[in-house]
Amino acid sequence: MNTSCNNFTFIDLFAGVGGIRLGFEQACKDLGLSAECVFTSEIDEWACRTYRKNFPVDRHDPKSDITKVDETRLPDFDVLLAGFPCQAFSIAGKRGGFDDTRGTLFFDVARIIKEKQPKAFLLENVKGLINHRGGKTLEVIINTLEKDLGYTIFYKVLNAKNYGLAQMRERIYIVGFKDGYGGGFDFPQPVSSAEFKVIRDIMEENPVDAKYYLSTVYLECIRAHKARHQAKGHGFGYEIRDLEDVAGAIVCGGMGKERNLIIDSRQTDLTPTTHIKGEYNKEGLRRMTPKEWERLQGFPDDWTAGIANVHRYKQMGNSVAVPVIKAVAFNIITELQNPTRYTKVAPAQLELEL
Repeated sequence: MNTSCNNFTFIDLFAGVGGIRLGFEQACKDLGLSAECVFTSEIDEWACRTYRKNFPVDRHDPKSDITKVDETRLPDFDVLLAGFPCQAFSIAGKRGGFDDTRGTLFFDVARIIKEKQPKAFLLENVKGLINHRGGKTLEVIINTLEKDLGYTIFYKVLNAKNYGLAQMRERIYIVGFKDGYGGGFDFPQPVSSAEFKVIRDIMEENPVDAKYYLSTVYLECIRAHKARHQAKGHGFGYEIRDLEDVAGAIVCGGMGKERNLIIDSRQTDLTPTTHIKGEYNKEGLRRMTPKEWERLQGFPDDWTAGIANVHRYKQMGNSVAVPVIKAVAFNIITELQNPTRYTKVAPAQLELEL
């Protein structure tokens, strides 16, 4: 049976600023195929602003609350994309399946899959999903997708640094195919060592604004904070990254920006342009810029431009590693073009990519 086609329709759930969509569309383009997003759901207005800016051709607005979406009124589509949040389930039934997901946001993904029966789906989540509630949350998800909804499931933890990004970012990717297909699917292999990147490769080409350099007062504060925690045997606090190494996973909130500090002495004019306590440090210690965070995630430059930096950092910290999505999507689409049935009679196995 061959159900190949040259045009894929898809929906984008928990869309954020469109990173999963971007990777999927890039994969389609590389395969000479067209892709049309027929529905988007994202509840955060700032993320929607960035989404609208980068996908102006859409005939639908991305702003919607997925818990209020009527799945029966959605247009038909081939592929479902979703970066759903990790939530605890009730584990009410013995099987740990569809009914146990009620009241969670995964349930909204599951009910849409159940109603619309897409050919395939791609779900992305944090690595912590593996051990969430002792692995019970992942078990419920897989049981729901396999036993209740009838999809052939594959899942694996992939690290962004193995796919051409200068970031240590491990995420679990769950792929499903309808009607037992997926026999030709496998997760993508890492890129060659020649394609690996380090922080120096993603730094802005010109000296960045002085505002990204830490003030002497703030630097003294975070050093004291780290020393206090080290004395207690904790590993909390700021981190300075080697330019010849990869960044840690970028996150928003807390000390997220301070866990990927770099030393960059190119800026010689450290005259404050805003009110700060003390002066900018002379050690060259600075935060990465929003544009550098975009590069760490594999987005085009200025994807989030046009809004305040606080929102730009949050959007990238909450987003996905686009090249990893692209690589996984490439293999999904290739399988959909020439589907083969999955012949092994065995449960999906979780693999970790170091």
